[in-house]
Amino acid sequence: MAGNSFGKLFNVTTFGESHGEAIGGVIDGCLPNITLDLEAIQNEMNRRKPGQSSIVTQRKEPDTVRFLSGVFEGKTTGTPIGFIIENSNQKSKDYSHLKDTYRPSHADYVYDKKYGHRDYRGGGRSSARETACRVVAGAIAKQMLGSIEINAFTSSVGDIFIDKPYQDLDFSKIESNAVRCPDAVTADKMITRIKEIKKQGDTIGGTITCVLKNVPVGLGEPAFDKLHAELGKAMLSINAVKGFEYGSGFCGAKMKGSEHNDIFNPDGTTKTNLSGGIQGGISNGMDIYFRVAFKPVATIMQPQESIDAQGNTITLQGKGRHDPCVVPRAVPIVEAMAALVLADYFLLNKMYK
Repeated sequence: MAGNSFGKLFNVTTFGESHGEAIGGVIDGCLPNITLDLEAIQNEMNRRKPGQSSIVTQRKEPDTVRFLSGVFEGKTTGTPIGFIIENSNQKSKDYSHLKDTYRPSHADYVYDKKYGHRDYRGGGRSSARETACRVVAGAIAKQMLGSIEINAFTSSVGDIFIDKPYQDLDFSKIESNAVRCPDAVTADKMITRIKEIKKQGDTIGGTITCVLKNVPVGLGEPAFDKLHAELGKAMLSINAVKGFEYGSGFCGAKMKGSEHNDIFNPDGTTKTNLSGGIQGGISNGMDIYFRVAFKPVATIMQPQESIDAQGNTITLQGKGRHDPCVVPRAVPIVEAMAALVLADYFLLNKMYK
């Protein structure tokens, strides 16, 4: 199986399955002599881990990360950083009924056809549990990036949206509620909606907005390695993601050039930022902001028609512990993937100096 690595200079390769012994990874390219805040890394893991509130899956995993190499006396050595996260709360029996059946909108069918042998327990390698490894790598990338600020938050659940621009939001309030929405009134509506959906045995989707501040001018490469292209790839690699837009996004398609152009100030900043902080695929020093769309979780606690490995029509109903809405737990994953992209381009820019 190829495709388990991300990044060129700052690179992470992950391994493991949802119900295997452990998951983990190897990070290569991290600069030496960075004093790691291990508590901050674990805090990022705690933001993603299951069982943290009543509106997420109740699988109980401590998600404690253990470093095996590349860190000595609290500092990075510049050698590959190996780490492991043990799976301590597997319930493989919850998936025994899936051994020879395919869940709608999951990877079961395509994995079986592509590889001829699949780990059906929780989706195996296709499970979103793999993203815990990305959060570890992203947490280290954040510390290498220093003053760059990365803040993601839930901007919608179903048809409930924040009706304010991100500039009017207090990012310090993101962690003040279970849904990770910095607007308290909207957050209450989102939480109520998720609980209603959960009682129905159903799931719901939503969007995450991410804002990158203090990004220096010059990150990004023409022509195929544009900064926004790599951010798009990073976000679309996250489980359940169905769309990515940055800056004005699809709304920009409705505008005239005279409305959309960002006029320069004498210092090189711009009066507006419909470009989303990226021009010609290269960061321009303004805030980079983008939105990521997540589909409803495919496992629902309602009967659905499907097929088995022999092509017979069957009725299938979800079992086990699943998120009614993946968006709140995906917030730190979006931040982590953004950090990995910026770390890669940060190292690439050092080649020019």
